[in-house]
Amino acid sequence: MPTKRKNKKNLVIVESPHKAKTIEKYLGRNYHVIASKGHIRDLPKSQMGVDVEHDYEPKYISIRGKGDTIKELKREAKKAKYVYLASDPDREGEAIAWHVAHALNLDPKEHNRVAFNEITKDAVKNAFKNPRTIDMDIVDAQQARRVLDRLVGYSISPILWQKVKKGLSAGRVQSIALKLVIDRENEIKNFKPEEYWTIDADFEKGSEKFKGAFYGIKGKKQELPNNEAVQDVLKRIDKRKNFEVTKVVKKERRRQPAAPFTTSTMQQEANKRLGYRTRRTMRIAQSLYEGVNLGKGSVGLITYMRTDSKRIANVAKHEASKFIHEEYGENYAAVKPQHFKNDADAQDAHEAIRPTSAFRTPASVKEYLTTEEYRLYTLIWSRFIASQMTPAVYDTVRADIEQNDVTFRTTGSKLKFAGFTKVYDNQKEKSNELPELNEGDKVKLKKTDDRQHFTQPPARYTEASLVRALEENGVGRPSTYAPTIDTIQKRYYVKLEGRSIVPTELGEIVDKLIEEFFPDIVNVDFTAQLENDLDGVEVGKKNWIKVVDEYYKPFSKELDKADQQIEKVQIKDEPAGFNCDICGAPMVIKMGRYGKFYACSRFPDCRNTKPIVKKIGVTCPKCGKGEVIEKKSKRNRKFYGCSRYPDCDFVSWDQPIGRNCPNDGHFLVQKKNKKGLVILCPNGDYREEPEEN
Repeated sequence: MPTKRKNKKNLVIVESPHKAKTIEKYLGRNYHVIASKGHIRDLPKSQMGVDVEHDYEPKYISIRGKGDTIKELKREAKKAKYVYLASDPDREGEAIAWHVAHALNLDPKEHNRVAFNEITKDAVKNAFKNPRTIDMDIVDAQQARRVLDRLVGYSISPILWQKVKKGLSAGRVQSIALKLVIDRENEIKNFKPEEYWTIDADFEKGSEKFKGAFYGIKGKKQELPNNEAVQDVLKRIDKRKNFEVTKVVKKERRRQPAAPFTTSTMQQEANKRLGYRTRRTMRIAQSLYEGVNLGKGSVGLITYMRTDSKRIANVAKHEASKFIHEEYGENYAAVKPQHFKNDADAQDAHEAIRPTSAFRTPASVKEYLTTEEYRLYTLIWSRFIASQMTPAVYDTVRADIEQNDVTFRTTGSKLKFAGFTKVYDNQKEKSNELPELNEGDKVKLKKTDDRQHFTQPPARYTEASLVRALEENGVGRPSTYAPTIDTIQKRYYVKLEGRSIVPTELGEIVDKLIEEFFPDIVNVDFTAQLENDLDGVEVGKKNWIKVVDEYYKPFSKELDKADQQIEKVQIKDEPAGFNCDICGAPMVIKMGRYGKFYACSRFPDCRNTKPIVKKIGVTCPKCGKGEVIEKKSKRNRKFYGCSRYPDCDFVSWDQPIGRNCPNDGHFLVQKKNKKGLVILCPNGDYREEPEEN
């Protein structure tokens, strides 16, 4: 049992003040709960802080600004009967508990560590019935990661400062993320589009119309590489004659629900559906986990949000089944509780992300949540409930339609039973019903539509797809995805264009240097193996010092070589094409922390700077004198304003096109949708749809 102290109350130390209030209400008056506010000790910022010569011993110091917190922890610990350490249930949380225990001189063999996967009354109380000792294997896994990241970051960064530009940094996972973005950009640049054609057709059976597409000749699939191939097919067809249905295949297809969220799938789906950046998603999830006041006190609405496991506790499965039976009926509840297989490298330390109660529907808690909390909670709740429901069932039809050996194919599907899609559909599949088609039926060809296409390059990464790529490559862990993507943006190695992540010139320079001189750092397989080794440390199968040594020794040889061989990189200033309006010297384009800007070439003697504005070739619709320019808001959202600001205050979120509405004279704007660019009047009385290709 924990060491006995004189006074009455038990002290519980958690990470966040918000969580402290929630947990104190659950535990009652015999407990006092306070927060460490995250880490209280870390490696020093001013030096390496790792003794490479003596088993990579870390030199921990109190974090600057945490003095008052540490004093409070010590003061309260002296008064307490027992001290419990209840930081988060992951590597960082275990390390925080260990650092706090060290600061308070607690016996490392005490059973004073409590961990819970959800902040509900039952989960918290049960955790206090079974306290354990601090798990040093988990602490060592965190130490190994921290030490390695420090060794890599503090070794490469000075070289980048010296050879490229002050303020740069490099790290293990961020370097891989940057490489993935740059490799994708190179794929796009080197992509050679290939021509191909399609022939679509409108058919009619009686009064019913349906569509088909060219499949092949004599029952064999055939590609259409050019217009000549298209004309050869069309010459075979007699539009006056009927086509015959030669083959009909009818099937029943079942679509299974997706697994409950892991950290990465939650970040991806929140980005796609809600437009949330990864950091924002994690911030909202943290507040849902730590507790929301539902009128009668706070309760954690979701389980721990840093996990790569798809596992669900049996008690949660049974509760979900009960809810589905009551709300939707027996036919919608999975007969056997669903079991989703984890990825090969998943740690499985925690459950998947799910609501702490299936009966706590989004509608029932909406009034207590902010808009963003409500939207994310709805996503998490719906995904979990759907995962415990029956498959969606579709009736599908595939028919081949022939004339003169030319085969067209049509497919249709009709939702027969909604199943899980009643709650959550991650694919949003639409029904496409066909008329009743049987072999031997005659159908009329109404028209054909042949089109030229070109293969498209791969899409640039979004935050969502980059998280998926990191996960698929086994790089990083749930806790590292958001900070990694954040870091490469803050360093201006990449920038966001809409939702797309684009490398900057600076990012390409840094990536090229790291790839040439530190190949292991950007070797995906090497880094993924390190993640597996860290997992091995966590479960007691590997020694953390040996893992660090195996990684650092070859890296240290690369360091010496890099220091000697890397030549100073000159990022040349581009001429801006006009002169400084203060001193008359030529202006140049410089690279800054937030992108490119105009600056006087006589800097520092002349400190004149100007932002680079992007003109769109449209005269300001308000004043008629200035030009409309593209700008960025503080939140990096694109908008349009007049170049004469502040004399003219014209502003628009949508891009003006230089024409006015024929109905009311208001300026027209363009917006993107799936079909292309829509031109419309903001007043809603005029619209031009994109032309069909």
